[in-house]
Amino acid sequence: MNFGQSFRLAIKSLTTSKMRSLLTMLGIIIGVGAVIVILALGNGLTGMVQQQVDKLGINMIQTQLWYAEDGMMPDSDDFYDLVEENPEVLTGVSPYISPNAVVRHGDEKYDRTHVYGVSEIMYNPATNYTMDGEQLAKGRFLSYLDVERRENICVVGAYLEQEAFGGDALGKTLSLNGRALTVVGVLKRNADLEMLPGSQDDQIYMPYTTVMEIIGDRWAGLYIFTSTSGETANAAKKVIEAYLNQFYQTDDGMYDYFYITTMAEQANQINAMMGVAMGVLVAIAAISLLVGGIGIMNIMLVSVTERTREIGIRKSLGAKRRDIRSQFVIEAGTTSAIGGLLGIGFGWLLAKGIGSVLGGMLSENMGGGIFDATPTLGAIGLSFGVSVGIGILFGYLPANKAAKLNPIDALRYD
Repeated sequence: MNFGQSFRLAIKSLTTSKMRSLLTMLGIIIGVGAVIVILALGNGLTGMVQQQVDKLGINMIQTQLWYAEDGMMPDSDDFYDLVEENPEVLTGVSPYISPNAVVRHGDEKYDRTHVYGVSEIMYNPATNYTMDGEQLAKGRFLSYLDVERRENICVVGAYLEQEAFGGDALGKTLSLNGRALTVVGVLKRNADLEMLPGSQDDQIYMPYTTVMEIIGDRWAGLYIFTSTSGETANAAKKVIEAYLNQFYQTDDGMYDYFYITTMAEQANQINAMMGVAMGVLVAIAAISLLVGGIGIMNIMLVSVTERTREIGIRKSLGAKRRDIRSQFVIEAGTTSAIGGLLGIGFGWLLAKGIGSVLGGMLSENMGGGIFDATPTLGAIGLSFGVSVGIGILFGYLPANKAAKLNPIDALRYD
């Protein structure tokens, strides 16, 4: 008996008892569906992380500083000099200062507004995004001259524009700790976010030099560097690390006085954590496949018992052990294959539904981005292959039992 004949017999056997066949496949359907959903969501999350990295800039390097034992740390001028000395790997630096300051407009006080002192490299005009993932909607961002001259200007979020200026903030003024600031730009409102005090839309960017002058400080704890490209980010990191080790006079300063990380490293850490989580979830989902395989083996044992007389007749007509064995193995593989296909369809629909809901939530919290929870061809192929493999593996024992039946005893079976 060839494969085609065995396959047709397997389909006939499945359609003879549809409910039993469906219940037999149920474990495979659930297991494959769960694996498809988990892998699709994992791919969606990985894609969204990559979108954020591309938006913020793969060439971004964050450097967090702490005071040395003598109360010193490098200042902005030191890092500007470092950038000028290493143009082959570094293109710019921005202090990132977040002071406790009082924002006022007229008689209104906005004490939950986030204030950030930065330089002009915080904004990329080519992408229209800041390194915080904000977009410019009106006016302009800070310029080099604004920073150099300590200009009293600022870029405000959509909440401040609406609440303080009635939707028209350009050219108007507000005050920070009593210093009057002119609004030169307005950030785009974050989609699907409610504009509330202290929200992502309630913020101000201004020259870090102006902020330092207002608060009377010369040091910043956080700096953002930009490398010449994503490929040179690691080399730029080593340049910064070598300078800080020399400044702090330590070989392991990264653990004592400073910490440096590239955007690529942050993305890899996130992806690694997600990979571990997805691996655990896939392993849990694989239990359903194991249960499905046991169900197939159980039903095939029952099928062998029910068809003992048929096996005896076939053997008496010249069927060899391998013919009987292959028939039942193909039947088990067909059962699990059909279950796998149904599981793929079920998982696809479920992934799309969950992805739609989860994508909206993630887009809201991550400031935009597309969450695509479409299963990849690789995930589909792997899931289908595993489902067929489980059917064949767990179907072999019943098939082998059928192949070893004595034809005389099988013909006598009632």
